Amino acid sequence: MPVQKVLVVGGGITGSVLCLALAQRGAEVELVEISPQWFGVGHGITLQGNALKALRSVGVLDRVLARAVPFDLMRLRRADGGLLTELSTPHTGGPELPSTAGALRSDLQDALCDAVRAHGVRVRLGLSVERLDQTPDHVDVAFTDGTTGRYDLVVGADGINSAMRELIGIDAKPRPVGMSIFRVVAERPAEMDCAEVYYGGPRFKAGYSPISPDQCYAYLLDENLDTTLIGPRAPLDLLRERGAGYGGTWGKILASLPDDTAVDYRWIEAILVDEPWHRGRVMVIGDAAHACPPLIAQGAAMCMEDAVLLAELATGDEPTEKALDHFMARRLSRVRMVLENSLQLADWEIHPDTPGADPARIMSETLDSLTAAA
Repeated sequence: MPVQKVLVVGGGITGSVLCLALAQRGAEVELVEISPQWFGVGHGITLQGNALKALRSVGVLDRVLARAVPFDLMRLRRADGGLLTELSTPHTGGPELPSTAGALRSDLQDALCDAVRAHGVRVRLGLSVERLDQTPDHVDVAFTDGTTGRYDLVVGADGINSAMRELIGIDAKPRPVGMSIFRVVAERPAEMDCAEVYYGGPRFKAGYSPISPDQCYAYLLDENLDTTLIGPRAPLDLLRERGAGYGGTWGKILASLPDDTAVDYRWIEAILVDEPWHRGRVMVIGDAAHACPPLIAQGAAMCMEDAVLLAELATGDEPTEKALDHFMARRLSRVRMVLENSLQLADWEIHPDTPGADPARIMSETLDSLTAAA
């Protein structure tokens, strides 16, 4: 029989979309989030068409697009800003949706948070799961605040460093890819109308996307620097130093950053849980099960697709165990393809003289394949 009561652990994009998709299908949903506050934070995000399709299915697309910037092109430039080529990007969400939209991550998360609460989901902050006890029919959960609950299904959507993954005995850990990323939100130059990427400079590459009428998201892909730099307040002087050598609009953005600009610096990591992502009636999805380098901008889309499909299958007519197996059969090969192709692109970025390297072909083939239903 379909699940009726579901616990979702983690209130980020994956967990929020899952809560909405389940609630809209009549499930009673409870969300626990380890942070004592729950609202949108962070830098920019690139949403491909299949991510927009998922947002439409849970009813928040119009609000997101009211602030986001849709576009159907990508330009590739030399380090000095000279144009290499202009590419049309595939409509992975269908012809009626933009192929891509740039958004402020906080705008997206705020829209999701408001919708989750509006759909009657019980949201509990500042706690997580301490213990799980399963039977064939339900899961008993002990929380870190001393309370307990019984659920038909428990889903860990708690990110790449998932505690839920470890709690159910999945022995998989993220690994560094060999590159890192600086991210900033900056004032959007008037000429910026789509995403652009700069190749051939002193680092792996630089780029940006418009994310609102007056803001853009700019980034620099670099080698892995000292781990003490990791966090949301990396030194701006370091970004200026590492980003020197890129011209055009990217150079203009870098030069215009105020001294108090928040610079987010992270090592890029990847993970793929090859084995089934569930143990009985407890499952991990999204970045807890698979996370890839941002070279194809499909991380958020893969997470949202997980959430929408899981809600559909778990509330359908199949027994829960079969529904979760069906979910795995639908998802594993798709996310593996995205991950492996993203890792291949990352390797070519790190080793640009690799014989036969063809990033444009890999990216095009990946996005073309994603136009098929998830």
